[in-house]
Amino acid sequence: MNLKGKTILITGGASGIGLEAAKQFLAIGAKVIITGRNQDKLAAAKQSIPSLIAIRSDVDNEDDAKALFKEVNALGGIDILYHNAGVGTPGLNLGKANAQILENAIYEMNVNYFGIIRLNNLFLEMLKAKAESAIIITTSLLSIVPGIEEPTYSASKVALGFYTKLLRKDLEILDSTVKVFELLPPLVATAMTANRNDKKISAQELVKALVSGIKKNQLTIRVGDSKIVYLMSRFFPKLAFNLVNPKKIYNSIG
Repeated sequence: MNLKGKTILITGGASGIGLEAAKQFLAIGAKVIITGRNQDKLAAAKQSIPSLIAIRSDVDNEDDAKALFKEVNALGGIDILYHNAGVGTPGLNLGKANAQILENAIYEMNVNYFGIIRLNNLFLEMLKAKAESAIIITTSLLSIVPGIEEPTYSASKVALGFYTKLLRKDLEILDSTVKVFELLPPLVATAMTANRNDKKISAQELVKALVSGIKKNQLTIRVGDSKIVYLMSRFFPKLAFNLVNPKKIYNSIG
């Protein structure tokens, strides 16, 4: 797929992976619109990269989503919708009664899962009308093997992974030209993972792999340890689980 000249909307684009993606897409010759719920971060991103179009919008809010669609439509529409926004909450032991578990699950599902469906419902017809278009959805290594420190986050990404695969198949059945790319990152060095001492890759490395995969029409893009965990999970599921969840984690939550 050719990215040059495309207009790309990136949710959660004001920092981390989203902002790095914006930089690399702009360098290719794309036009980039970023969204996020933090106006200060959006303003800082715009000041740093004046060619960006920044629109405040929360994927968790239906009214925000509708307003975003209207504004993007007025700007001439998009060719690619990149679902990058996501949230994670502190892990809790599911075996202990705790009202916070439900609150965390609702919050993560609303942003990480329902937010994607909400925007797709709004933008899908626009994308279908384009000669070449795409939806990019970020799931996770934890959609392959769950993380005991991120139980409800893992569940939200599993749901999103199945949705992504079925959306792709439905569009194929409808003979649509809209491509659906799934990006499966390992742990990435961002503000959200700053307190983690595990092995991480940089946002730059992740986005470089994403861009390469899109150019080659590689619909499922596993990066770094996601490749290893995927293969191990198929043949040695217990070993894969233990790789993602080493014993030190059991000790920390026990």
